[in-house]
Amino acid sequence: MVKRDSIVVKEVVIKTMVRNGMDYICITDIARQKNPAEPKDVVKNWMRQKNTLEYLGLWEKLNNPEFKGIEFDPLFREAGSNSFTMSPSRWVELTSAVGIITKNGSGGGTYAQRDIAFKFASWVSVEFELYLVKEFQRLKAEEQKILGWTAKRELSKINYHIHTDAVKNHLIPREITSMQANIIYAEEADVLNVAMFGMTAKQWREANPDLKGNIRDYATINELICLSNMENINAVLINEGIVQGERLLKLNQIAIQQMRILENNKNRSLLI
Repeated sequence: MVKRDSIVVKEVVIKTMVRNGMDYICITDIARQKNPAEPKDVVKNWMRQKNTLEYLGLWEKLNNPEFKGIEFDPLFREAGSNSFTMSPSRWVELTSAVGIITKNGSGGGTYAQRDIAFKFASWVSVEFELYLVKEFQRLKAEEQKILGWTAKRELSKINYHIHTDAVKNHLIPREITSMQANIIYAEEADVLNVAMFGMTAKQWREANPDLKGNIRDYATINELICLSNMENINAVLINEGIVQGERLLKLNQIAIQQMRILENNKNRSLLI
């Protein structure tokens, strides 16, 4: 699976991608810092350096069990001589390297695993490398935030199945239509919405007509953690036969208490 993205470094757009769990950065884009007209030549000139081939070969030996070390040895002996040339595609073809990838078409160029890309960026410009590392770290931090939010959102969805099962088994009579059952499910979902967010799903949609999705799609990670807990608690309260009004009050108290604890971890308070 390939995931593509981009970062902007000193007003230069640098493409990135994740392939087989490994981060890659487009060094063709980086090379434009040195030669905007022929960035491919910059990459080739870097790859013909003996210290470059030494670094690439060692990286592959450490990270790529399919690396063809026998084919690498004669290349390394020739590297740095006046007659020696090397291109990304030739390197990959001869050695089965995975640290460098060449892509054609839209979003194409030469991509290098991030450590290799940083090495190349340092060769092009030490200053540019520092900005590149900083911006790439910011990108990965943002991805981790999104990943954390998504995980909590999925956890909330899974726990909601526990919640709806309790509603089905204890609150929905046997002899009703599916439409009537859906109304009961929606009412119980709104018990959680009101306890957590202070409004029903309908009230949120009316207040935010331009937003897509629902109220939970815009919840913070802490809110999703709390909501996930409340779904389990509400299922227990339903199983115990506690009426909806009492459950709503209990859940709201729990939401306030849990959000205070979660937000205090970040030295701020959301609910008072």
